[in-house]
Amino acid sequence: MTEPSAPGDELAGATTSERAPSVTLRAQRHAKDPRPGLSGLPDGALEAWLAAEGQPAYRAKQIRDGVWRQNAAAVEELLTLPAALRSRLDAAFRADTIAADEVTVSDKGLTEKTLHLLSDGALIESVLMHYPARGRDDAGRPVHRERHTLCISSQAGCAVGCPFCATGELGFGRDLDTAEILDQVRHAARRMTARGGHLTNVVFMGMGEPLLNLDRVLEAVEALSDPERFGLGARHVVISTSGVVPGIRRLTQLNPQFTLAISLHAARDPLRDVLVPLNRRWPVSEVVAAARDHARKTGRRISYEYVMISGVNDTDVDADALAALLRGDLAHVNLIPMNPVAHTPWQASSSERVTHFAARLHDGGVGATVRRNRGQDAGAACGQLAADRAGEPPAPAVAHRRDLIVRQSEAALRGDRNVERLPVDLEAAVSPRTAAR
Repeated sequence: MTEPSAPGDELAGATTSERAPSVTLRAQRHAKDPRPGLSGLPDGALEAWLAAEGQPAYRAKQIRDGVWRQNAAAVEELLTLPAALRSRLDAAFRADTIAADEVTVSDKGLTEKTLHLLSDGALIESVLMHYPARGRDDAGRPVHRERHTLCISSQAGCAVGCPFCATGELGFGRDLDTAEILDQVRHAARRMTARGGHLTNVVFMGMGEPLLNLDRVLEAVEALSDPERFGLGARHVVISTSGVVPGIRRLTQLNPQFTLAISLHAARDPLRDVLVPLNRRWPVSEVVAAARDHARKTGRRISYEYVMISGVNDTDVDADALAALLRGDLAHVNLIPMNPVAHTPWQASSSERVTHFAARLHDGGVGATVRRNRGQDAGAACGQLAADRAGEPPAPAVAHRRDLIVRQSEAALRGDRNVERLPVDLEAAVSPRTAAR
């Protein structure tokens, strides 16, 4: 497998830069293309359409091979089909649900941030991260194999509204269709194939809360792990959640082989109320209890993501609370210094503080790894590019948001619970699921 190529080896029509790209893609509002994407069709849908068209059943395999083996970007590329059938297929379906891409390369080619424009003008993001092989054993084989991990979005925007996340500034747009999720993977795979490589891991840690679009996410995971489609083993897929307890319980019933990751960020309810507003509906103890049950049934270790914010959640008290919460569980904590996000008063914890926090967790019986931020110069934090293209919010709104964050975090550090109602978008998103508790 070759090293990531030099900047410029991207999809036709995409732009690339070693720094922030020139503004080309912007959020718009117009009607969504009603044609479903071929990559996201449910079982039997293609066969039913072909039968209605009077076509033989074997055409379905030809079409799927074109989508998944050839990774066609347009129906006209499916040359195993007669021209007349290609024309009818193009009228009914889309080979690609992404209208345009803008790729930004950073970290000397190790990080590629892509801004995707959808047919209705919505902007979503994915990040492709390359990890070269590291270390050698006595036989000269790499101890850590080369990996190419793609982080994808499940929603346009996000209703959860975590204040340290740039996507939270955008608010909630809409759920993504199954094909819109999968086509992010197909776009990255197309770039990797051109370099003689392939994706090794897919993580649902981009824009949106995956468990608030769980049906579509599960359909996407099924396609990713299907040997007849993308063919990525389920153990190479990670689904992240900020704590949608009914969704975690539902996943546990499915006994999946993919990894569940919990965006925790605080072990104390008053602070997590501020950092993860969903905590006001499902407190941290309920989230961890659901995750613990998931690990017991599946035998799969839970990954807990913890963004480190200076002076907010990086104290010894926080480390001890986190160790007490997770001690004895099949769990591992990933410590991630906060990416700089506009319009927040916070900064990332220092490297010394993060290292100390990790050591305190280890002393408390909980494993932890310090993760390095990738692609900061490319706006690789979730939602940063899309937020930039959405335009600068009014100054009074920025000032109000910063003041609110400061007041809420100061109250949380005193131990006061947040009694405010959930944001309207988040309340609407979780209300249909409360009956499942």
